[in-house]
Amino acid sequence: MEKLKIGVIGVGRGKSMMHYCENADNAELVAVCDKWETGLEQLKSEYRDRSISYYTDYDEFLKHDMDCVMLANYATEHAPFAVKALTSGKNVISEVLPVNNMAEAVELIETVEQTGKIYCYAENYCFMGAPREMKKIYESGRLGNFEYGEGEYLHNCEPIWEDITYGQRNHWRNGMSAFFYCTHSVGPLLHITGLRPKTVTGFEGIYNERMARMGARAGFMAVEMVRLENGALIKSAHGVGPSRNSVWYSVYGSKGRVESAREDAMSGDNNHVYENLDDTGSAPASYEHTDELSEKGGKSGHGGSDIKCLYYAVERILGNAESETVDVYEAVDMWMVGHFGYLSALAGGVPMEIPDLRVPGNREKYRHDTGCTDPETAGDMLMPSYSKGTPHVDDEVYSSVRERWLKKTEGMGG
Repeated sequence: MEKLKIGVIGVGRGKSMMHYCENADNAELVAVCDKWETGLEQLKSEYRDRSISYYTDYDEFLKHDMDCVMLANYATEHAPFAVKALTSGKNVISEVLPVNNMAEAVELIETVEQTGKIYCYAENYCFMGAPREMKKIYESGRLGNFEYGEGEYLHNCEPIWEDITYGQRNHWRNGMSAFFYCTHSVGPLLHITGLRPKTVTGFEGIYNERMARMGARAGFMAVEMVRLENGALIKSAHGVGPSRNSVWYSVYGSKGRVESAREDAMSGDNNHVYENLDDTGSAPASYEHTDELSEKGGKSGHGGSDIKCLYYAVERILGNAESETVDVYEAVDMWMVGHFGYLSALAGGVPMEIPDLRVPGNREKYRHDTGCTDPETAGDMLMPSYSKGTPHVDDEVYSSVRERWLKKTEGMGG
């Protein structure tokens, strides 16, 4: 079988693709890039018997002989790195999120169109068992017309905050809006239905004590109420500062309801389905979703969805046009729900229209719109990280978080 030659940027989250390549029939790891030299040295030691090249310079990395770049660097940096990879002739698999602002959205879409290269968005929650079963049922017609859906990605990140922010005041996670990390909750619903979001109204949760202890400067969660192009509604709830975890999806159609088990994030129950449809009678069906990758997927992260998401992306790049992926237009749609949801919250809960960027004429308005909460890219269009005004956090908070991280990494080269 032909193998896709893959280069990965990001030795942290990028381990998912590296592990995939270890046993994959359709992919091989040929290069890794990261500015964190210690991490690269640790990886060299782990993979010392393999023919892999290592880079700290992204431009040099892109000169390597490979077919595809897997972006697993900071979420706020994915778009410019994707554009560089695409223009250098590489296909792209991008981790969450696709872009940081509307200007990047326009540039990314147009770069994919102009280069003709393939872009796959690795929204792995679309490939969890329950959402995949919901998509299969919806496409079969058994659910009927889609009428309403709910998606939740609520993750109490306080126990791991030092592991993912290192006590850095300016880490992107500390400065992101509560609306930013939205595609785990809304993404599967849009992917199940194939429908485009038309309008969104956003609501932000309070700035709670947990967020203050973490040093995160936003509400603990966000909610978007979205009107789809067929008139149906979906509710998307997500955040990093709730007291409990929840990953859960529910879809209602004209012929009944299908939903997942409500479960704590990463506990592995994402494959359980409750089916209450007209054609199943009065007793709801309850079962585990399985498919051709279930056995392998069960050994990967995020309820087995990591390996499925990557497998289908690789197959798509290798030429299988029927392979299920999330393309650049769908990826940007998912992201815009959060972006325009935040604009709605900043405006006091006024509904906002979500543009269809598949239409070239709709792009000009946003070509230079760098508005976001990231000072590195926003310029003079910088938004507050919290809709009620960016909270002040004392330096002592970040020092405490960093001390905990250093204790964990002591002796590990961290």
